[in-house]
Amino acid sequence: MNKVAKVADNSLELAVVRAREGDRAALDYVVGSINGEIYRLAARFLWHPADAEDAAQEILIRVITGLSSFRGDSRFRTWVYRIACNALLSMRQQRMESRAMSFEQFGADLNQGLTDDFVAQEPGPEAAMLMEEVKIGCTLAVLLCLDRDHRLAYILGEIMELDHNEASAVLEIEPAKYRKRLSRARADIEALMTSRCGLINSTNHCRCRRRVRTAVATGRVDPLKLLFASSQEQVARFPIVLREIRELEEGRRTAALYRSHPEPNAPATLTSWIRNFLVERPEVMD
Repeated sequence: MNKVAKVADNSLELAVVRAREGDRAALDYVVGSINGEIYRLAARFLWHPADAEDAAQEILIRVITGLSSFRGDSRFRTWVYRIACNALLSMRQQRMESRAMSFEQFGADLNQGLTDDFVAQEPGPEAAMLMEEVKIGCTLAVLLCLDRDHRLAYILGEIMELDHNEASAVLEIEPAKYRKRLSRARADIEALMTSRCGLINSTNHCRCRRRVRTAVATGRVDPLKLLFASSQEQVARFPIVLREIRELEEGRRTAALYRSHPEPNAPATLTSWIRNFLVERPEVMD
């Protein structure tokens, strides 16, 4: 943990103490410090932003109403992640999980509907945003090939880069069991990405630009309502990022690709919902 992160973490821990003593401003600070992290975890786990927002609301309720039970036996963020993971593991199947494929099915799907005519017919920034949408949506969908336990292990370890001790504490399993779970998840993800994804291996046929036409035609991407691509600056920078990724050892490229995604930002509706919840439920401070 770098110095800035450590200072922020210490400030959060102090705010938690004050919030447990009934300080409303401290509670606002605590919630504001963790709501984005909770949403990002849920977004990576569930794929669809709307499902992630619903899950984040449920998790925040559990955190706020259970704050008095936090005894400081671990970092506060570790405790929050534990609540979040337990909630995600126990929730009913969400919309994209019900459509999830096996790794074999996903690999076969990546070979279908590839065409080179999209960029030639649709040049410009709009086309670049569509390719970004395909890139992020497709790679996040790969995570859904994993069952929930292995998906969380991969997200915590490879994307969020929690060390094995903290990740195992979050999931409430022994470190050796976590390492085994992460190793299997990593092997499955990397096998698919290395053999099919043109971003990871330039000799593969699948390219984001080749998938746009089919993604739009099948309704997987709505050009009028992009879920993931939001920054032209991010799109313009990605070729540089991709070169850096391809310079890595092959086994490190997939995780680097996931970490290159723009951080999912918690929607404004989640922030307003939190404020309304705290106003309508003042007893949570009792």
